[in-house]
Amino acid sequence: MPISSRMKFRLVAAGYAAVSVVAASLLFVHHLVDLQDPAAAAGGMAATGEMMLVLFIGFLFLIPSAFLAWIMADSEARYTVYSKILLGLSLTAPVCMSVVIFGQNHVAPGLSWFCFYRVMESPILLAGMGMSRFFARFDRAKRFTMYALLVEGLTLVLAIAGFIGAMFIHR
Repeated sequence: MPISSRMKFRLVAAGYAAVSVVAASLLFVHHLVDLQDPAAAAGGMAATGEMMLVLFIGFLFLIPSAFLAWIMADSEARYTVYSKILLGLSLTAPVCMSVVIFGQNHVAPGLSWFCFYRVMESPILLAGMGMSRFFARFDRAKRFTMYALLVEGLTLVLAIAGFIGAMFIHR
């Protein structure tokens, strides 16, 4: 007996809920470890561990996202809207990168940190956009997801080039 579309979306929602519980548990345990030894939690190794945890959680969220994209690929209208949302999300990457580079004295620190994390999570979003491009079946959806991939990918390449350039400048 085939599974209905509604049931598929419920299973994806359950997947997101399960990943959210796992992510909250991981973050809570990480917080408890930080409280146990605050001096050790302030070093560079701890910052690297935190970034690896954030990337791991981001990749966990790609699992239900892959199923969501796969389910939506059957409907041209849904997938076209989804691909337009992906394009809009990808357009936040160059905006956030410019805020990180030029907005240090011109924007609130909270916005600056948000933009920094947005640029740092770009590889995860790029993977999700690539997966969405793979599942796209319709021409318009393929075109929008390709544009999203190009914007996100070029922004990531520029961010890496800027980081490498900054390392050589500050020597």
